Amino acid sequence: MFAQLITKAYAQAGGSGPASGSGWMSLFPLLLMVLIFYFLLIRPSQKKEKDRKKMIEALQKGDKVITAGGIYGVISNIKPEENIVVLKIADSTKVEFSKTAIQSKVS
Repeated sequence: MFAQLITKAYAQAGGSGPASGSGWMSLFPLLLMVLIFYFLLIRPSQKKEKDRKKMIEALQKGDKVITAGGIYGVISNIKPEENIVVLKIADSTKVEFSKTAIQSKVS
């Protein structure tokens, strides 16, 4: 009796035929979603971060920048050994920031 139930269940599950499909075909939508996610979200953000790192390495004295905190300033000094940028934010006010705190150049 139990063997007959297992045989019927296996037959209903479709060991062969058009309804069963293959294992790869059932993974196809998942793989497609992963590819779409990669090309629409991950890859553009990696490119943007790569461009930002190039910009940080190319900083020079006198460049106008904005920090991640929203402070605008002009680079008055760069300490490359410590990865520190000194920004002049007012006539007599200079503040030190990490190079990674620089968000972008302002023209």
